[in-house]
Amino acid sequence: MDTATLALVHAILEERGIRRAAKAAGRPVATVSAALKRFEAAIAVPLVRREGGILVPTLEAQSRQADLAAANRAVQALLSPGAPSVGVPSISLAALDRFVTVARSGSIRGAAKIAGAGQPQLTRQMAELERDLGYDLLIRSPSGIACTPEGLAAIPIAESLFDIWRRLSRASGDRFRRTAATWRFGSVMPLGPESEIARMLAALTAEWHRARPRQPLFISSTTADELIAGLKSRRFDVVLLDLETFPAEFEGRLISRTPLALAGHPSLFTTHGEDIGGLLQANPIAVPSLKSGLRQQAEHFIGKILGEQERNRLTVIEVDSIPVILNLVMNHGYLSMLPESSAARVRNAPAMRRLGPGYMQSLSLAWQKNALSRQAGEAMLTMMSAPPSDSEPSSHSPKR
Repeated sequence: MDTATLALVHAILEERGIRRAAKAAGRPVATVSAALKRFEAAIAVPLVRREGGILVPTLEAQSRQADLAAANRAVQALLSPGAPSVGVPSISLAALDRFVTVARSGSIRGAAKIAGAGQPQLTRQMAELERDLGYDLLIRSPSGIACTPEGLAAIPIAESLFDIWRRLSRASGDRFRRTAATWRFGSVMPLGPESEIARMLAALTAEWHRARPRQPLFISSTTADELIAGLKSRRFDVVLLDLETFPAEFEGRLISRTPLALAGHPSLFTTHGEDIGGLLQANPIAVPSLKSGLRQQAEHFIGKILGEQERNRLTVIEVDSIPVILNLVMNHGYLSMLPESSAARVRNAPAMRRLGPGYMQSLSLAWQKNALSRQAGEAMLTMMSAPPSDSEPSSHSPKR
């Protein structure tokens, strides 16, 4: 870890944005963004999530803000009093640690032996450290090494930085040990408990627990775009997408293709008959955001049925929750485009009209291109297709 990264991450959390932090720190946006990624990778914890146009600290970040603020104060205290307030130099904590070793040993030779480094390398590193800090740390003489007053003042500050970093990295180490055996599975949102996706996820959970009791499986639902981003960042190990194709950097399998249907209250279809265009224009439409494969299919269908001016007059409501969309369809006069077979299983199912052979919800499983992920992904495919176990409660079991 280095001082510039610590200062920039603190600025990001304080300013609630990478661009604002870049302006405050006098650094390029790309540099600030890279610092955040570097820090998150080092502690194995996501620090921010995006809400609208701002970055919001995660709960993990909030628990670390006091340490990050203390680290930023220590970094500022290390710099020369005449140094500019922006543009904190990138000084590694390893270089500061070696300075403390030099100061306590009293010689470059002794410190080099302790650090396992060559004398010329260590001498050059101390000179670069003094240059970056903007002041002399050491007084060199034939009899050995002594600290300048500024060097003596820097030692406790450097040691406080080491303590802060140990707390941060120890927390991440503990977290890594807890999650090292956990497989993280991301899925698009099920339509409801009766849906095919819910059935597959339940089968996967039960079979995985039975086959791998010492490897917990964590399942989370979100949109296709978020799942792909999570797979790229390794937040997920395997993902279930409502897409037929996925980025070429991953491996995977197409699991199923289900016809999509226009769903609504039966009275809506009675009123408009075969006039699908009139039906779409006369009623609000509830759909997921464009981050989902289901929405992409809906957009394609609407584009085929209506002209541009007609599409501009539509009332489209974005809801990234399939159960909420289904409730809007069944109880509030909305239309939507839903998987036909899953919607048909719902109690008091809506009326449906199939969109046509070209409109399908495709489900694909995707994973990283490596042998371990491939083995897990293929095992999950088998588990998801497993039939329900014969563990139904007996008819003589007491009711609860």
